[in-house]
Amino acid sequence: MKLVNWNVNGFRAVMKKGFESFFKDINADIFSIQETKMQELQKEWSFDGYYEYWNDADKKGYAGTAVYTKIKPNEVIYGINGEGYNDEGRVITLSFDEFYFVTCYVPNSKRELLRLEGRMEFEDLMRDYLVKLDQVKPVIYTGDLNVAHMPIDLKHPNSNTRNPGFTDEERNKFSLLLEKGFVDTFRTLYPDTIKYSWWSYMFQSRLKNVGWRIDYYIVSQRLMDKVIDSQILTEIEGSDHCPVSLDIKL
Repeated sequence: MKLVNWNVNGFRAVMKKGFESFFKDINADIFSIQETKMQELQKEWSFDGYYEYWNDADKKGYAGTAVYTKIKPNEVIYGINGEGYNDEGRVITLSFDEFYFVTCYVPNSKRELLRLEGRMEFEDLMRDYLVKLDQVKPVIYTGDLNVAHMPIDLKHPNSNTRNPGFTDEERNKFSLLLEKGFVDTFRTLYPDTIKYSWWSYMFQSRLKNVGWRIDYYIVSQRLMDKVIDSQILTEIEGSDHCPVSLDIKL
């Protein structure tokens, strides 16, 4: 199976920047999206051969997630445990015969860490939810997780130690998730590789490759031996994020 995830930072905007061509060329079995920034009813396109599921934020033009899948899931769950954070469209879970697929847009802690406390609550709820799912069957967890876990995962770690996405609190929550039986697929396969998935629109950051790795494929430990490859598709433009992909034998 080929899986692709992309924070598009506005689905309508990225559709004008070659998304449809990339979507068709990559031919993913499951393609998940964060920051749709729209309501499903505003959509003016469709992709043949896919079932699609949207979790829209109540606030128009904000957040939102979507999943396109060639394989019809047995069940679709919106939000954390079927309820949490649906007002912001943060989480979609698809239940298949052999695994759960979860896509998530983790809240940003905001400037001056104004939302850090709420972010910590989200992390705890999300981790408990993933552990609960993992007790039933293995989990593939993907999305914009809004954290650079290790210093290798961003260009300037020393100057970002108390900035959103690289606080000790956020990094420790990510570590705690891994300690609960989950694996960061890219870093496990490529422990020394420097690649980023997000660049600020300011200061020509992408051109200079001053970026952060904050988009992930996380899997249950027992799925790791089925992972063929995990990649960051830095050559794909159209958003301040680039897509990430997972090839897995399932």
